[in-house]
Amino acid sequence: MSKDLSKDVLSSINKKTGKSISENAVKKIASGVTADTMQNEAELRKLIKQVSEMAKVKVADSTINDIVKAVKATGMSTSNMESLIKMMMK
Repeated sequence: MSKDLSKDVLSSINKKTGKSISENAVKKIASGVTADTMQNEAELRKLIKQVSEMAKVKVADSTINDIVKAVKATGMSTSNMESLIKMMMK
């Protein structure tokens, strides 16, 4: 992921959530994400909860279920996440 995109994404997240999430906190979580994480439902749920805790934003179980379903349906991988983030920022 490009450095400018990363800063833009972090800035957007902080603005939308009204929280201050550090770049290091994001890097710490991202460093543990693999292609297997995106395909393993238990690992994906764990990742969603980690991000939720980092952002101090509660995510309902129904929303977690929807996210898991969407990721599995699209076959999302770590290699196409940058494209997804760019699309979401528009």
